[in-house]
Amino acid sequence: MATVPLPTRPRVPDTQHAAPPPSDATNSARRRPGFRREQLSGWGMIAPAAVLLLAFVFIPAILGFGLAFTNARLISPRPIEFVGLDNFARLFTDPTFYRALLNVAYFTVVIVPVQSGLALVMALLINKKFRGVNFFRTVYFLPVVTSMVVVSLLWLFMYRKDGLINEILSTVSFGLVSGPDWLGDPNTAMPAIIVLSIWQAAGFHMIIWLAGLQGISGELYEASQLDGTSRWQQFRYVTWPGLFHTRSLVLVTITIQALGLFDQISVMTQGGPMDSTTTIVYEAVRSGYRQQETSYASAISLVFFVLVLIVSAVQRHLTREKD
Repeated sequence: MATVPLPTRPRVPDTQHAAPPPSDATNSARRRPGFRREQLSGWGMIAPAAVLLLAFVFIPAILGFGLAFTNARLISPRPIEFVGLDNFARLFTDPTFYRALLNVAYFTVVIVPVQSGLALVMALLINKKFRGVNFFRTVYFLPVVTSMVVVSLLWLFMYRKDGLINEILSTVSFGLVSGPDWLGDPNTAMPAIIVLSIWQAAGFHMIIWLAGLQGISGELYEASQLDGTSRWQQFRYVTWPGLFHTRSLVLVTITIQALGLFDQISVMTQGGPMDSTTTIVYEAVRSGYRQQETSYASAISLVFFVLVLIVSAVQRHLTREKD
């Protein structure tokens, strides 16, 4: 009897672990003669920024971290030696450092809410469509594009004993009030720096607030108007929640800028009077260049970096979006 062969199942190729075939778009892109040229052009465009970041950010940061544990000086014939934590032990017993830390904390606590609030008010004012709105936007933003050195020199003359501010006070009060030496008095030096800093930087954060305001859908305001809500209720329940990510960005940027206070101090007060305006960054620059103690300045910079990192992390945690 002849045997009938059983039908065999066709073999199905195993595609579970097989790599997906390249798409036609990928193959065509790779076959294009200008594909490699485009890649080289892209790397060439990135190269200048990468070189600058490497030369002026990453390499100095690495060198600063290493110098903080040595006895290096800016100009010295002696060899550089490893001293461990000596610079940090000196730093944490230095009363000037604690005074600088207190001044920075005072400056930050005042300027963060005041500057962010003022910038938000300015953004709300120019977020309307009316004649001349671009003029007001330009006026508000003009101090930002002006060099901080120029602004500090201008306000330095205004804050003098016979400066413009005291002349205005004397004129308005008919000679009854004579203003103090704003930058020469320890009680008024830091408040004077705070007023200058708010005036100069509020326009920058106004632009960030304005971008956030324009990102809120107009349909939400129309729906709230149909419900008969007031202006305050619209701000509380529509505008403020819609600015969640914007306000986190504004608070973080203002805090970092406040902790890095330097230009105004260097131009106007040089840390005085009686260290009432000394800051951490100014103390690092003064130690590193004027006193030529590079290693001690590196230790201050390293502590400042850790401080900024901690403050930013805490602030980001407090302003995070709740689930």
